[in-house]
Amino acid sequence: MIVYNPKDWLTSTLKLHKTDTFRKLFPYLILASLYSWGIAYLELEYLKLAEKSWIKNITIVHSLLGFVLSLLLVFRTNTAYDRWWEARKQWGSLTNISRSLSYKMNAFLENDDKVNRSFYRKAIPLYAETLYTFLRSDYTKFMLDEMSHPELENLDDQKHGPNQVASLIFKKTNSLYKEGKITGDQFRIINNELESFTNVCGACERIKNTPIPLSYNAFIKKFIILYTATLPIGYVFSIGYFVIAAVPFIFYVLASLELIGESIEEPFGTDSDDLPIDKIAQNIKKHCYEILLP
Repeated sequence: MIVYNPKDWLTSTLKLHKTDTFRKLFPYLILASLYSWGIAYLELEYLKLAEKSWIKNITIVHSLLGFVLSLLLVFRTNTAYDRWWEARKQWGSLTNISRSLSYKMNAFLENDDKVNRSFYRKAIPLYAETLYTFLRSDYTKFMLDEMSHPELENLDDQKHGPNQVASLIFKKTNSLYKEGKITGDQFRIINNELESFTNVCGACERIKNTPIPLSYNAFIKKFIILYTATLPIGYVFSIGYFVIAAVPFIFYVLASLELIGESIEEPFGTDSDDLPIDKIAQNIKKHCYEILLP
């Protein structure tokens, strides 16, 4: 994720970023220019269709369809942004849940109970780390700090990582309750945080595994292509060879909105517009280590 100054117009307009839509669409813009030139030359120089008024009236259809297409693209980008913002809220909730569970366990556990304090000090941020790797499909062995625990080292990376970590935390908490190190009231107090871990994971899985319906996504792309491909046929009589520049520009605007929607609808990737969930996981680890001092 790129941190930038939204008030800096000069940098935003002149600098071409790696994810800039102009870079991705440049070959298609050249193709649209050549296509528009071919249509303009064919109609004006070869077929001599300037007298036929019914071809000129095609622009009326374009005006009507342009309004419909703009509504579809607005809905498309809003839906994609809702997915991005929902993902950010879930990771914000995970940060708060991790902090809350850390300071509660810091208060419940004795200061000299280094083994259990060290367990929660590692296990709580480990949930964010495993969720991060799970969402990016990066199944790796979990690397912990110097003081290792057998129950944490036996995690199976072929299974659902976040579920394993949540299960270990709950088992450990239940063992502390049975041993009398925490009371029943304290167990109930932290039970909300333990359940919230799974709720956050389920919400992130819903966002990741439920893309925009294929039929809707394909229809917008077809609509954009057909709309821009027919623009030179009618507008060549009113603006002449200027369609060589006008049609690629219109295609650039419409296609860019679609590409922006595609970019932000998957917030757990590695693009510059995606959420920095790796850095959020690192911050959670830092905060938990500060609270649960050994």
